[in-house]
Amino acid sequence: MLQNRRIASLGAALAALMFITPACASVNKSITIGDNTETDSESTVNGSISVGSGSTINGSLSTVNGTIRVGENTRMRDVETVNGSIRIDSGSSADDIDSVNGTIRLGDNVTVEGGVDVVNGKITLGKGTTVADNVENVNGEMTLTGAEVGGDISTVSGDIWLDEGTVVQGNLIVEKPGGWGWNKESRKPKIVIGPDSRVIGNIDLEREVELFISDSAEVGGVVGAMSMDDAIRFSGDRP
Repeated sequence: MLQNRRIASLGAALAALMFITPACASVNKSITIGDNTETDSESTVNGSISVGSGSTINGSLSTVNGTIRVGENTRMRDVETVNGSIRIDSGSSADDIDSVNGTIRLGDNVTVEGGVDVVNGKITLGKGTTVADNVENVNGEMTLTGAEVGGDISTVSGDIWLDEGTVVQGNLIVEKPGGWGWNKESRKPKIVIGPDSRVIGNIDLEREVELFISDSAEVGGVVGAMSMDDAIRFSGDRP
């Protein structure tokens, strides 16, 4: 299942930062990198990381307990946190962006060479932003506005909104929750394929959802627990 896979991989990789010695990383303080600065990887355990505009990070940004904020037109590799939000402003680029508990917000025209992953948290992609691989969470709303995803979008319990001509090259997947505590009558995720948006693959549903598809949107098909006949078509900006 998505939730187990993401928790295991992200938790193991990021929690390892807790054992980094002070010689390799800050431990109990925040890190600030100014505008137009070039530096190597930066990491901390209990602290936030703030990067100014126009900077180059020749490595990764990582923390266990803290937020990561990156200004405009900055280049970095992986961006990772366990408990904290990630915000990257317009024109910046990264390889992969990962969190366990926290919001991920990417501004306009951000480039991600890999994927965007969070377990419990919202994901927001701005206009012109591109993600080459998958965009995934377990819980939390996803809002993509004029963005493009080269892989799949997947969630378990989150709502998904595709607005302003967003393009998903792969599938849009809603997984069935696992565990004994799952109630089949629990709240259904809301999936909205907005005007001029496209899902090149299928909308693959392992559970029932509230599915809305704009009259001007395009999808490859609806498979699994529902079919295209179950979708509610709408005109205008919102259902």
